[in-house]
Amino acid sequence: MTIAIIGIGLIGGSLAITLKENGFAGRVIGIDASQGNLDKAIRRRLIDEAMPLEAGVKAADLIVLATPVDAMLALLPQVLDLIEDQVVIDVGSTKAELLNTVDQHQRRGRYVATHPMAGTEFSGPEAAIPNLFDHKCAVLIDTDQSDEDAVERVRSMYNSIPMSIVELDREAHDLHSAYVSHISHISSFALALTVLEKERDEGRIFELASGGFSSTVRLAKSSPDMWVPIFRQNRDHVLDVLDEHINQLARFRSLLIKKDFDTFYRLIAQANDIKRILR
Repeated sequence: MTIAIIGIGLIGGSLAITLKENGFAGRVIGIDASQGNLDKAIRRRLIDEAMPLEAGVKAADLIVLATPVDAMLALLPQVLDLIEDQVVIDVGSTKAELLNTVDQHQRRGRYVATHPMAGTEFSGPEAAIPNLFDHKCAVLIDTDQSDEDAVERVRSMYNSIPMSIVELDREAHDLHSAYVSHISHISSFALALTVLEKERDEGRIFELASGGFSSTVRLAKSSPDMWVPIFRQNRDHVLDVLDEHINQLARFRSLLIKKDFDTFYRLIAQANDIKRILR
């Protein structure tokens, strides 16, 4: 199968590596607005060749949109205009606004909205790594609006990695993504800014930083080019979860002011219940 990947960064590049190594893809075409990214992808052998958008789409059996989500809003209808019976997927972190743009497109059935739940804090083709998606979860969204053969081809792709597959509608996907991914990034950005602000006065803070701090603030290294569009498109759900997060922080602050460490203990023990979910 020939696969065209539009956007050769962490996700697109890692998917290219995986699908070539496991034999699902016999040929990978790279499409990217940045010639530098394409050159790096060829040097790293992430892709077999680079092509312009129209030529690459027409040469492929499966087209993967792996750009930032704001670029997808214009790109997805353009790609659907170019295809005949090929299958198109995206791997973005938000879905409602994107799906709304193509609900009435005449080739909507050839498009399957997906979200492989994997990533790192790094970006660009140099960040692409093998095995990024192994045994992670791939979400398929609004599959009842896609052609059955298109959905089966996408299932086969994710099963080949292998990934577990979950199906959600667009609103449920965006809500759950806000809770399990988007709030984590905002929290990490905020923590990094907090410590950077204090570090102006206390220059030894980073000398004392340990593994716990590094793992908590790791996501603050993530690219604003990718995350600002996500927050923009999923604003309402992110605000909802952010309000709850602020409430919980205020609760801990109040307990510290009151020196109510018995309640503090009970809340930490309650938080430990997350171990049931994240083993």
